[in-house]
Amino acid sequence: MGAGHYVRLVVTRPDRRRGRGADLNPSPVKAEAQLLGIPVAHSIEAAVDAGAELGVVVAYGRIVPQRVLEHLPMVNLHFSLLPRWRGAAPVERAILAGDDVTGVCAMALEATLDTGPLYAVERVPIGPGEHLGPLRDRLVHAGSRLLVDLLSGDLPVPRPQRGEPVYADKIDPADLELRWARPAVELERVVRLDRAFTTWRGRRLRVLEAEAGVTPAGAAARVLRPGALVGVVVVAGEGGLRLQRVQPEGRTPMAAATWIRGARPGEGERLGDR
Repeated sequence: MGAGHYVRLVVTRPDRRRGRGADLNPSPVKAEAQLLGIPVAHSIEAAVDAGAELGVVVAYGRIVPQRVLEHLPMVNLHFSLLPRWRGAAPVERAILAGDDVTGVCAMALEATLDTGPLYAVERVPIGPGEHLGPLRDRLVHAGSRLLVDLLSGDLPVPRPQRGEPVYADKIDPADLELRWARPAVELERVVRLDRAFTTWRGRRLRVLEAEAGVTPAGAAARVLRPGALVGVVVVAGEGGLRLQRVQPEGRTPMAAATWIRGARPGEGERLGDR
C-alpha cells in the first residue's frame, strides 16, 4: 500500500430508521464516505469486485467469509491486546474485569473470531476510574495512527498471537443493571460503561458517575441490606458506592445530592427494589 493508493469502496450497514420518523438514515461511516465521494455498498461480497489490493476492517461486527478473503486480504483493527478479549465488546469487558491496560491490534483478518496473526500492537493504559467513552476515543486515535503507519509501506510479516484466549461477550441489559449484593468496586466498573441503571420506587434510575468506597459509617451497626441509602452512599455487598451524578427516568441528569433531597428515602427503602 503506497501513498498513491486510495479508497475504492466502503462497506457498511444498511440505512436504518431512527426515532419515530419514516425516513431512513445512513450510518455515520456512509455519510462521511458520501461527502468524500467514495462509493458505498451494504454487502461484503461487493468488496470482491472493488479492484482493491487490501481491505481495512474496523468494528464491522460480522465474520467475513473465507471466499471473500481469498479474493481480497484484509487488515482488522481490534481494540484489545489479543488474544485477550476476542469478540464483540473488548473495551467494555476490559473495564468490567478491572484491567489497567488495554490496546489496539492490527491483524491479518481470518474467517474466525479475532484469531489472525498480528502486524502491529500498541498498549494503552486505562486510567483509574476512566469511563468507556473517553477510553474508546483514545483507542480510536491510537488505532488510527497505527493504521496510517502500517499502511504507509509494505505490510510486515505478521506474528502469531501468543497467550490464552479470553472472549468478550456482547454486553446485554443484564450486565448494566446494578445488583447491590455485589462488591462496590465491581459496581463502579459497571457505572463506567456509561449505561448503568437501577430502580427506585418502580422507575428506572440511571447512575452516571459513582465511586466505590467503604461501608457508610454506622451502616454496619444497623445491618443495612444492600441497596440501602445512607446519604448519597449505597450499601453494597462489600463496601459502599458513593453516587455522584444520576438521572431519574424522564428527567435530566443531576447531582446525586440534589436527587436525594427530592427523593427523601424512607426507612427500609432500597435502590433495586421492584
